[in-house]
Amino acid sequence: MVGIIGYGSYIPRNRIKVEEIAKVWGTDAESYKNGMLLQEKSVPSPDQDTITMSVEAARRAILRAGIDPTKVGAVYIGSESHPYAVKPSGTTLAEAIGAVPDCHCADFEFACKAGSESMFVAMSLVKAGEIEYGIGIGGDTSQGAPGDALEYSASAGAAAFVFGKENLLAECLYTHSFMTDTPDFWRREYQFYPRHASRFTGEPAYFKHTLGCANAIMEKANMKPKDFAFAVFHQPNGKFPMAAAKKLGFTKEQTNQGWLSPTLGNTYSGASPIGLTAILDIAKPGDKILMVSYGSGSGSDGFVWEAKDRLTKVQNLTFQTRPQLETDRRKYLDYGTYSKYRGKIKKLSE
Repeated sequence: MVGIIGYGSYIPRNRIKVEEIAKVWGTDAESYKNGMLLQEKSVPSPDQDTITMSVEAARRAILRAGIDPTKVGAVYIGSESHPYAVKPSGTTLAEAIGAVPDCHCADFEFACKAGSESMFVAMSLVKAGEIEYGIGIGGDTSQGAPGDALEYSASAGAAAFVFGKENLLAECLYTHSFMTDTPDFWRREYQFYPRHASRFTGEPAYFKHTLGCANAIMEKANMKPKDFAFAVFHQPNGKFPMAAAKKLGFTKEQTNQGWLSPTLGNTYSGASPIGLTAILDIAKPGDKILMVSYGSGSGSDGFVWEAKDRLTKVQNLTFQTRPQLETDRRKYLDYGTYSKYRGKIKKLSE
């Protein structure tokens, strides 16, 4: 048995509404609200980045795990917005949580599935007996060029998971990965904003890989959609994950708890992992959970989780995910402040 023994999430308080962005660029806000099912997105403050958010999420995960952080044998952060081009994010996080010095550390990249990638590797090392505990994190301060469609959804947040073999909150029953070379989204060295081939975004990118991975792991597990209490998919917008769920045969009741994109936007590497934390906040022992990530370029990681008895004892131990989206926590920004926070206004010398 191997699986999640602790989990945590972090979402910044700052928000910007779809209407505020559309007003500046003279576009129709309703096309994003009704077409892409987006309402607003989270925005990091100037002193927040992938590392700081990952530290907060990891501390909450360790609190739920109830372990000595010096026994963590591996720390992996998956992101497409690591603060440094040459310097790992994981070393700073490991120092902050007290996992140094006897710890393996690496940063992961695979567009939007870098978070699930880090989860898979950390859990695999625990399963192999190489380490006692491992931490896998998905976090991003996503980028979208001014006026681009991505600007309406590129948000920020992090989710962290501690993996072990004892005191499980959720056992991992099956994993599966599905990958091809499909260039729907990319960012070259020295480019600040990513580019995307919009005609590839749905098919043959998101839906081919998400559905392919989901169907393959359900076949491997000999399970059907009706066997799951919950399902969560990557959320580049509000429309795609709901469409994928419907195509696969999942109901809205099965997917609603992990569906955060209308108010959170797309946290890229943290999208499906943060959705999983929201599900773990309310899951009951015996519940089966399907999680399928998606990363442009392209690939999906699938996991089948089963909630265990201990989960109910730690759900309220620290910050839950959905309360971080509540209105009384939000601080709304105008476009000028948002642009300043995100460094969208460049000096001529830059």
